[in-house]
Amino acid sequence: MGKERVILHCDLNNFYASVECRYDPRLREVPMAVGGSEENRHGIVLAKNELAKQFGIKTAETLWQARQKCPELVVVPPHYERYYEVSRAARAIYARYTDRIEPFGIDECWLDMTGSTLLFGSGREIAERLRREVREELGVTISVGVSFNKVFAKLGSDLKKPDAVSEIPPDRFREIVWGLSAREMIGVGDSTARRLESMGVYTIGQLARFDRKLLGKKLGKHGDALWQCANGEDRSPVALENAEEEVKSVGNSVTCPRDLQTAGEVWSVLLLVAESVSRRLREKQLCAGLVTVTIKDSRFGYTEHSRRLEYSCRDSTDLARAAMEAFQERYRWDRPVRAVGLRATELTDEGEAAQISLYSGFSEACRREAVESRVDQLRQKYGREIIRRAVHLEEEQRSHRFHGSDPDPMPTFHSR
Repeated sequence: MGKERVILHCDLNNFYASVECRYDPRLREVPMAVGGSEENRHGIVLAKNELAKQFGIKTAETLWQARQKCPELVVVPPHYERYYEVSRAARAIYARYTDRIEPFGIDECWLDMTGSTLLFGSGREIAERLRREVREELGVTISVGVSFNKVFAKLGSDLKKPDAVSEIPPDRFREIVWGLSAREMIGVGDSTARRLESMGVYTIGQLARFDRKLLGKKLGKHGDALWQCANGEDRSPVALENAEEEVKSVGNSVTCPRDLQTAGEVWSVLLLVAESVSRRLREKQLCAGLVTVTIKDSRFGYTEHSRRLEYSCRDSTDLARAAMEAFQERYRWDRPVRAVGLRATELTDEGEAAQISLYSGFSEACRREAVESRVDQLRQKYGREIIRRAVHLEEEQRSHRFHGSDPDPMPTFHSR
């Protein structure tokens, strides 16, 4: 048998809330939550600090429910640029010890320290160093799980919070892990948990001792994979830090402060969303060949319609125009529109897209893209409001402003 792996899982504690407390230390002394805008119908708890947890406040519950539990709750809006900044800084600290870093969301990472122990000490010693350096340099805390595979390392980071290290060694994993609820294990969501419970499986130990063939019959390959994980047989590797998955789509969606009644209002929102999608495509050096518009009506009915672009591009006007054409062709206005989304797919590298430059509209699109790139730079330096489309100024003058849960809605990246 080869050398036992040393895997760490680092989890930034109460991440959004901790970052807000870093920027405003007064928030550490009061129960606080990071929440979406109630005015814009995103009034849910995105994160909370330890004091708010003591009142039973839970992530994803409405701010109204949270205030019923804690009337003095302080709610601050999310600042995603801050979260990305701290997340990148934390990964830079991890990179001092290994190049095998696999992000799991914005606030979690797996680290493979197998090749680092000769230089930096045992897995626990490295974990303690990381915990101290993150706290001292970034002003936030992490919980670190240390184990011999990814599944148990993640379980370990959940055992003690905040600001703690937990170790699950290969010779003790049964006594530490098997008594935990199967729901605690990655890969066991509500649906899988209910199916396991219908078979009398409630703990990780019961899962480990369950008949493997029968579990495979009941849950297919997923069931067999869970059985292996429960028995400490997870062999999944930690990805290299710079090994990016191929991006399959880039999209944004926004819920509007009021229901949209006209095509003109939908067009205004699509332009705003398309600007965000266009910018992310430029950051990824990609162009899109297909645009899909997603619509949620006032009764929460959902539809989506696609339109192929005449040439691969990432210009926000072209993206919005194609989405609007698809919308106008298919939407019947049985009900007002509550939410609008735009998704760009059939992505190609910008170099490949440039090969069709003989197309008559391509040069104009290139000119607009150059302008948009400059707008990106100005907004990054001076803020989003420094340059805006006239249509959005007109909307504001009519007191109807469209945006998502933050001024620059979060992107969604779907990977192959």
